[in-house]
Amino acid sequence: MQAIEYFEVECPETLGGEYYKQITNDVLLDHNLLRVIRKIHVYVDPNVPIFIAVGMLHRITTLVKVGDFCNVNPLEGKITLVLSNETYLAPMLKIFWQKFGQDRVEQADRFTVILRGISAGVKEIEEIVVADPSESVYKDLIYALKCIAPEGFRIRREKYGGGRFYFVSSEDTLPDEVDGHITKLFSKMGEAFP
Repeated sequence: MQAIEYFEVECPETLGGEYYKQITNDVLLDHNLLRVIRKIHVYVDPNVPIFIAVGMLHRITTLVKVGDFCNVNPLEGKITLVLSNETYLAPMLKIFWQKFGQDRVEQADRFTVILRGISAGVKEIEEIVVADPSESVYKDLIYALKCIAPEGFRIRREKYGGGRFYFVSSEDTLPDEVDGHITKLFSKMGEAFP
């Protein structure tokens, strides 16, 4: 597991900053996000009021393929897939229906799918991508940052992509200079604002 290279929480109140560092660490740990975050800088100022989190993610390259969670067994005119984990069953079925047609895809039970009368071979089926974990990482990250932000900070703006993210929230309208704050926080981490 890769460690976070940079983790900073900034707050005008020293004790508040210490609490927010612990809260941030605990929430990211609870949501299994410490392994994907490379750098994070959180700024909290209850006097403004504003909460800003900016960061960088480790590169996520692992795509989930059928062969990662299924045994693909060819038998007379059909291919039987035995799932070791049903987590990706629904997206796999959706892809199979689009690729082969619903009439050629049969779900015998939670752990068995049968493909009938298809021209694809075992290797081709094993290589079909059914999920990209990087898509859910950003959703999980935004959810975690909502949990970290102070209670009542409902007005927010977020952006993610290219391995970078920022999340800003407040009780009030976001201040005009929020982009300047975001830029400063990225530069403190040694990174450029996206």
